[in-house]
Amino acid sequence: MGLAASAAFAASQPNPGIVVPLATSPMQVSLRPSLPLLEDWTATHRPLRGRTLAAASVGDIVLHPKEVIITFDDGPTTGRTESVLQILDDFGVKAAFMMVGKMAELHPESARAVALDGQTIGTHTYDHPNLSKLTPDAALDEIRHGQEAVAAVLAPVGAKPSPFFRFPYLATTWILQACLYADDTIVLGVQIDSDDYMKDSTDQMLKHLLARLDKVGKGIVLFHDIHPKTVQILPQFLQALSDRGYSVVQLVAKPSNPGPLDQPVITASR
Repeated sequence: MGLAASAAFAASQPNPGIVVPLATSPMQVSLRPSLPLLEDWTATHRPLRGRTLAAASVGDIVLHPKEVIITFDDGPTTGRTESVLQILDDFGVKAAFMMVGKMAELHPESARAVALDGQTIGTHTYDHPNLSKLTPDAALDEIRHGQEAVAAVLAPVGAKPSPFFRFPYLATTWILQACLYADDTIVLGVQIDSDDYMKDSTDQMLKHLLARLDKVGKGIVLFHDIHPKTVQILPQFLQALSDRGYSVVQLVAKPSNPGPLDQPVITASR
């Protein structure tokens, strides 16, 4: 079922909490295995790299205490995205990059660098509007446009965006949630916001970020790979995670199991 068709279906449901998925169309990304950490790093740092968590739905995203998933919204952008990748590689961890379609088109080499580095790539609409203020059809078109734009940019390196999606401004409606559920799109939330877009100094930002981390003890962390402050604070945050005994979980899409109609047909031969 396409997103537009899903909208009509979801609108007809008497209970917005129950929507039956009539079709599946997950997009998955091929991930390069993580590179081994350098010996001089492991000699001075507590290993941060945690497990890989494969999810087919929001319900699969269950974190243990002192586990975090790191995400980056609104990119990519030339220079800053590559700097973020270098920092992640230095600490030996992987993250999820929720790309805006228009930004991927403007910075295609940066988008492809994320894929080639083995990071997870999700989507974040095409032009970052507040979807709750659009009609359902317009909002779903915006989501689809973003998915298609990111997919087209990644195609030359043989990668695809995963089914992970985040609403701009976290602004959603039940009908959009229902439509995305029916289309097997996995909506990511946020438990720990870095506020890297605020005017606070990097010291203040880190202090507030760590206070939120200590309060909840686990969760999905939100950064943006378009702000200079993100590049400045990220190494300090990762070091603080290490000092506190946290691990960074890589979120990936769970491969779908083919149904009986998707199996190859075997015929008898004489």
